[in-house]
Amino acid sequence: MDNAHTKTVEEVLGFFTVNESTGLSCEQLKKNREKWGTNELPAEEGKSLWELVLEQFEDLLVRILLLAACISFTLAWFEEGEGTITAFVEPFVILLILIANAIVGVWQERNAENAIEALKEYEPEMGKVYRQDKKSVQRIRARDIVPGDIVEVAVGDKVPADIRLTSICSTTLRVDQSILTGESVSVLKHTDPVPDPRAIMTFAQGTNIAAGRAIGVAVATGVQTEIGKIRDEMAATEPERTPLQQKLDQFGEQLVICVAVWAINVGHFNDPVHGGSWLRGAVYYFKIAVALAVAAIPEGLPAVITTCLALGTRRMARKNAIVRSLPSVETLGCTSVICSDKTGTLTTNQMSVCRMFVVDSVSGERCSLNEFTVTGSTYAPEGEVYKDGSVVKCSQYEGLVELASICALCNDSSLDFNESKGVFEKVGEATETALICLVEKMNVFDTELRGLRPTERATACCSVIKQLMKKELTLEFSRDRKSMSVFCSSNKHIRSASGAKMFVKVCFKNSYKTSLTSSYSLQCLIPPPPPLCLQGAPESVLERCNFIRVGASVVAAVREQILSTVREWGAGRDTLRCLAMATRDTPPDIKGLNVENSATFADYESDLTFVGCVGMLDPPRKEVLSAVRMCRQAGIRVIMITGDNKGTALSICRRVGIITEQEEEQEGLGINGGLTGREFDELPPHLQRQACRTVRCFARVEPAHKSRIVEYLQSLNEITAMMILADDNFSTIVAAVEEGRAIYNNMKQFIRYLISSNIGEVVCIFLTAALGMPEALIPVQLLWVNLVTDGFPATALGFNPPDLDIMSVPPEPQRASDLQLVVLSLPHHRM
Repeated sequence: MDNAHTKTVEEVLGFFTVNESTGLSCEQLKKNREKWGTNELPAEEGKSLWELVLEQFEDLLVRILLLAACISFTLAWFEEGEGTITAFVEPFVILLILIANAIVGVWQERNAENAIEALKEYEPEMGKVYRQDKKSVQRIRARDIVPGDIVEVAVGDKVPADIRLTSICSTTLRVDQSILTGESVSVLKHTDPVPDPRAIMTFAQGTNIAAGRAIGVAVATGVQTEIGKIRDEMAATEPERTPLQQKLDQFGEQLVICVAVWAINVGHFNDPVHGGSWLRGAVYYFKIAVALAVAAIPEGLPAVITTCLALGTRRMARKNAIVRSLPSVETLGCTSVICSDKTGTLTTNQMSVCRMFVVDSVSGERCSLNEFTVTGSTYAPEGEVYKDGSVVKCSQYEGLVELASICALCNDSSLDFNESKGVFEKVGEATETALICLVEKMNVFDTELRGLRPTERATACCSVIKQLMKKELTLEFSRDRKSMSVFCSSNKHIRSASGAKMFVKVCFKNSYKTSLTSSYSLQCLIPPPPPLCLQGAPESVLERCNFIRVGASVVAAVREQILSTVREWGAGRDTLRCLAMATRDTPPDIKGLNVENSATFADYESDLTFVGCVGMLDPPRKEVLSAVRMCRQAGIRVIMITGDNKGTALSICRRVGIITEQEEEQEGLGINGGLTGREFDELPPHLQRQACRTVRCFARVEPAHKSRIVEYLQSLNEITAMMILADDNFSTIVAAVEEGRAIYNNMKQFIRYLISSNIGEVVCIFLTAALGMPEALIPVQLLWVNLVTDGFPATALGFNPPDLDIMSVPPEPQRASDLQLVVLSLPHHRM
């Protein structure tokens, strides 16, 4: 069903004639499966061994050698006398060379295919559906889901098909759709129809449920899904010849013309010197034609090139760059433009809190803020908190202790250490995980962390808070109030558990107690039940705040200066995503709450006390700034193409140096603000083409936009290639380009060496033929010279280390036959 998100729930259910509560009948299920097939993408059919072998003979030079071998074999068949057996040596040696080269090429391409196969993302294995044959929800294989199935999804699930939401069973529903759009944070979903047909599918296959539970109807499966359409576009892409292949083909065409001239004039070869027979003269000059072909073509070149490229791909693979097509390695040396995704490639794809503030003092309508910066750009709980350039202990600031408690309690996510990968990972929503990581860095209770295993360190500081307080009720996030809150109660009976010694300072409702504890035993004075804790959008939260927490006291709210700071963080260089933290010191009784009606939640979250604010972002990778700087020195233009919003994309462009301050001051199409996918669509074709020449940032783009941008770059005489990044890191692309330049320079050296050697052989054979002299060099001798005498020195040239200034010079212009390249960065977890 096309554009299901533009239609109402009733229209979609009516289209499939299905009831949301019962699902499809067995008869409907059978009919729909016959119509749309199974819910799986067809496996990419790898090339057979025979197809790979045939591909090795597609080069024109190789075909000329193959033709020369056939002619030589035919002549040897009619050879008379004692040299009959030895005459077959020439075609046999030529064929042996071609077979050896084909073996190396097939071996390399097989390895590349296997590496790509290992990088494929697993499709969802299971799904939950409602069907009439069972009264309750049932788990089935995802491949058995058909359009019209009523599907249930919940937090942690991977969406098994393209789904149109029909009802949300929780207060809110958030989806991580970075695999499709590149957005750093999860997206809030709803059941209302979206009239714009260009809007992103409500639920796309392969995206992950970050929070909530919902029911929807499957509207597309298999190749009809958004992911399936992208797969078909990639499969339909026709491979193009690389610059080196094009030049070798041109060289081969010239040789074909020379051979054709000999063949056309063979009737005039009635040469008395060769027995006065037309046949003998023709045979002689056929042999000369074969010798010229063998002499003109450096037979060692394919083997040397394949060896050089194969070794280059090995070095690239060690740097986590896998090149699918062996000849495309050579084109990396001519790179002039790199198109890169943002999320996970230029950034870590791990939201991190980098700034926060609490109120220090209030005087009249003005307030003074204590602003802090936080280091660390991953989910690893490693980093320091700074104030005015100096490291501080968060336990010394009363406001930070309360802020950390709210961050830990207003949270349904957690931090986990993946022992197999050796990294810390999120469990749940990215924004909430960033808050958990912040709590671990702040360590407001001065917990002793030395000696803890990584699995213990992931939750050490949050565990202290959650042992002292427990959540009684959660008011989930909603679009109208833009906040979520929890009601908590203090643990009156805290049990002992084995663990390391730690020093704890406890803070609840401004009551403090310090005690030394051992073996994770918390013995402290338990204050009255804590207030309602809340987090949400600063504007919405401050609107409901009547007070501000200043240390241990409460004063009347001063909103304007706090909002000014929040706006500055949100619209400045960093474009931070800000969250405000607040409490309600006198919350209503939980027993009297109407939790079934989310419209009443705003009343419960009123009369608030503002505590502080945090600002977070998906931080750039540490190595990206130097990689982009290296690209500039090398004359390579970097373009960001992302599905994230324009402000965030431009912020990352500024932080990593893709857009400089000088460029922002320039006038020109898109330089000052980049372009979104829709803005790009609204431009006429000639301005779209111009935009691809100048714009450094494309935001809110869909896969179709990426294809169109690449097409325009191709029209500007750029060459596209696909590279798989095993670590999804931009610096990997730059390292691959550097390796490609080294390979390209080495190839130019050994090609010059081989061609210059062959020129002498051609001149020698041509002169002997023109003067009617006996053969000076027979093909076997030429093969020995080209393969052994010249081959090994040429191979040695391919091992030359790169020049020290290889990334300090611009790519060679096209007029020098060195065409340009665009590397379209497609990270394996996206496609």
